[in-house]
Amino acid sequence: MNSKEQDITKVDIKNYPNLVNLKIGLVVSEWNIDITTNLLKGAKDKLIELGVNKKNIIISWVPGSFELAYGSKELSKKNLDAVIAIGCVIKGETDHYDFICNSVSNGLMQLNISGSTPIIFCVLTDHKKSQSIARSGGEHGNKGAEAAIAAIKMASIK
Repeated sequence: MNSKEQDITKVDIKNYPNLVNLKIGLVVSEWNIDITTNLLKGAKDKLIELGVNKKNIIISWVPGSFELAYGSKELSKKNLDAVIAIGCVIKGETDHYDFICNSVSNGLMQLNISGSTPIIFCVLTDHKKSQSIARSGGEHGNKGAEAAIAAIKMASIK
C-alpha cells in the first residue's frame, strides 16, 4: 500500500468523523511473533493516534497465518467496524510458503466477499526475514500502520 509515490499513513482525520467510536479487531498470528508484534504495534499505535478509543481495539491471537481467516471470521461476529488480519509468511525451502500464502489470501478475500465486516490484509509474504523486518517498522515503514488506515477507510464505507 505504501510506495515512494504514495504514503497512505498520512490521512486527514477530518474526513473521518467519529473515529473514537470505531471498533476495530486485530487478529494476530503467533508464527514469526517478532514480526507480527511489530505489525500489531504499528496498527494499534496508528489507530490510537488517529483517535480510535483504546478500549474499542480488540486483539485476538491465532497460532499461524493459516488460522487468520477463521480468527477474522469469528472476530467479525462481534459487531466490529473492521478487522485487521496480521501475519507473516517467510519463504522456506519447500512449497509450504505457496500453499499458505494462497490459502490465507483466498480465505480473507472470501470473508470480504461474503461478510459485512471489512477484513484488512496485513500479511507479509516475504522471501527473507530481512524483508519482513524492513516492512514491520524498519526502512520500509510499518505495514501495520498502513493496515490501520485501510481499516478506517473501509469502515467509513460500511
